[in-house]
Amino acid sequence: MYTSILLPLDLNHKGSWENALPAALDIAEKFGGHLHLVSIVPNVSMSIVSQYLPENFEKTAIKEAGAALREFAAQNVSGDVKTSCHVAHGVVREEIVKAADRLRCSLIVMAPHRPETLDILISPKTDYVVRHFKGSVLVVRG
Repeated sequence: MYTSILLPLDLNHKGSWENALPAALDIAEKFGGHLHLVSIVPNVSMSIVSQYLPENFEKTAIKEAGAALREFAAQNVSGDVKTSCHVAHGVVREEIVKAADRLRCSLIVMAPHRPETLDILISPKTDYVVRHFKGSVLVVRG
C-alpha cells in the first residue's frame, strides 16, 4: 500500500521528526516500503538576505545538510528499512511536495508544526502539503 514514504525533517528542530520518524519507520517496516528522508535548505538568494552571507553559502549549506542527513539516518534508521537521503533547496513547503512527486511517494509523514508554535494546530507549511500533495499525508501529533 505505502511502498514509498517521504519524511521531511529539519535536523535543527527535533519536533519535526521526534514523533514522525517512529511512525514512518513503522509504516515502512509493515509495508516493506522505501523511506525517503528529505531535508530542505531554504532559498536565501534574495539580495536583501544574500548580501550578508558568505559567497557560496547555499552550496555549502546543501553539502553540509546532505552529510548531516546521512549521519542522522545512520544513527536513527535501522538497516531493515530501505532508506534514501535527499536534500532539496527552495521554499520548504513547495520542495516537500516536489520531492514526494519526483520520488513517486504514496505517503508523506510529517509533524504538524515546530514545538515553539504550539498555539498553532497545523502550520501553514503542513497545510500547504496536505492541500497540494496528490497522495496521502499522515500528520503525526506529539
